[in-house]
Amino acid sequence: MAAPSQSDGRYISPSVFQAYFGLKGALGERLFDLVTQERNDQKLAFEDLVVAKGTYEKGTNDEIEEFVYQLSDVTGDGALGRSDIESVLVTIFDDIFNVKSSEPGSSSQGDMVDIFLNSATFSRGDERCNDKSMSFEDFRKWCTLIPSLRKFLGSLLIPPDSGRPGSQVPKLLHLESIDSSMLLLRKEYAWHIGGALSQQELEEWKLLYHSTLNGLSFNTFLGSITNDNGPTVLIIKDNEGYICGGYASQPWERHGDFYGDMKSFLFQLHPKVSIFKPTGANNNLQWCAVSFSSEAIPNGIGFGGRIITLACSSQQALIRDTLSLAQHSTALAFQRTVKSAQK
Repeated sequence: MAAPSQSDGRYISPSVFQAYFGLKGALGERLFDLVTQERNDQKLAFEDLVVAKGTYEKGTNDEIEEFVYQLSDVTGDGALGRSDIESVLVTIFDDIFNVKSSEPGSSSQGDMVDIFLNSATFSRGDERCNDKSMSFEDFRKWCTLIPSLRKFLGSLLIPPDSGRPGSQVPKLLHLESIDSSMLLLRKEYAWHIGGALSQQELEEWKLLYHSTLNGLSFNTFLGSITNDNGPTVLIIKDNEGYICGGYASQPWERHGDFYGDMKSFLFQLHPKVSIFKPTGANNNLQWCAVSFSSEAIPNGIGFGGRIITLACSSQQALIRDTLSLAQHSTALAFQRTVKSAQK
């Protein structure tokens, strides 16, 4: 990097640094400032990079998250405000998706920024202005709800061509006759869900079921998601526009009790994004009861230790972060494809 900086190999310029690591705008400028220890001399020495990578990539979790927190304060004024977060999200979406809002599978960037921002908390008072900023604890909680964000911001000193964590978006497979605008799973939503999964699980997701196309029969729904063994992503939208769902790490199989593992989780996609992983309080993770019911397990499928019926025939669905029941308008399910089994 030093050679293109025209510095006789002594330092790296901001433009060369940002081009090498594939960073643009305020986020790239802020990362350069932090790596150069905010000297404001526009010169990054080899020693600066060694120290930064030691902290940013090999430090304790607290050290890394403190670095990422400072990085997100793109104005460098010590207050992580809404405008800082907006700038970070715009940079991330531009870097990962790089599509026009009119393209299939994309959404208005402004709308998506708002949806991700809706999960953030700004509780820190600032005497210099009336607007509150995000405290370090606020930021950590936000990253817990959006692990894809934490992965991306925590890997910016890895060259993008080497498979930077937090940049992977599953390829969504469906019949060519299906209009992409019908799908609830936007690319940004897939990126969000994928933040809680391994890189191997982010290659291809195949559409198994769509209530608009396949109807509202529970037997049809269950048959569609059980024909192929493997994890599934279930997404539901209610008539008020709330979108949520769950990731089932185990195949949907008839059981007389709860089953599954700690890889399963619930998520929310609209009007805000969040991921809710199992707490470990019990093993009530996933259930599938077909053609029978009991006091413990009713007829249907579901997630978690609280029984809430998900039955397309009765048009009930798990919805909102309060886990309330609501009439649903659309449901669909995707399954991760197994690369070794592809033709």
